[in-house]
Amino acid sequence: MDYRDMPIEKLDSNIPQGRGMIKWAPFATMPEQYETVDRLIDDQTKISRPELSDDRLVEMDRILKKACVEKRQIRVEYYYDGKRFYVTLNIIKVDMWSQILIGQKTKSRTDDMVFISFMDILDILML
Repeated sequence: MDYRDMPIEKLDSNIPQGRGMIKWAPFATMPEQYETVDRLIDDQTKISRPELSDDRLVEMDRILKKACVEKRQIRVEYYYDGKRFYVTLNIIKVDMWSQILIGQKTKSRTDDMVFISFMDILDILML
């Protein structure tokens, strides 16, 4: 007879619970294994830094200058740690000496400042 069809009164209340989570304890004794596996998975998703053509660099420079003059928002695609990221910001300063774009995020509740190296910029769009 199937125990699911039996009335509750006839079921044996003395059923052992088993070891529960104790049986998984040996696998958690080496946390560096988990860290290594996570790092390997993360490394597989990384991309190499794209190289931009001279024409593309000139075009991005033109867009950046126009956005500075017209005080418009820009959307910057940049490379960091093997991944592409996007940020929308208002330009505060273009520091040619240290080759850094300094801006303020537009969709942020706080006044988040963003510092992006020219070497990391992949694309600039004016909004």
